Amino acid sequence: MAALPLSPEAVASKVANLPGWTYADDALTKTFEFANFRAAVSFIVRMAFYAEELNHHPELANVYNRVTITLKTHDAGDKVTDLDVQLAQAIEDFVWV
Repeated sequence: MAALPLSPEAVASKVANLPGWTYADDALTKTFEFANFRAAVSFIVRMAFYAEELNHHPELANVYNRVTITLKTHDAGDKVTDLDVQLAQAIEDFVWV
């Protein structure tokens, strides 16, 4: 069963509780800046365990000490679902920057 997309109003309400995350182009996005490349890659590895646990895998971009995460659910027409919000919250719960 495919996940259901959230309404733009619901996404806006939920993203208000996720500091630094933005909602644009039907996706949640945040860029994290770490001390160096090693810390950025460590973050990606740790985040991968949470993503795998939820069976929900983000789009990632890494340039040196910056990691940009984009969350949207392909099975929901590339829209934001509760699964995206759950992963964003899990990331916020462990990130150290």
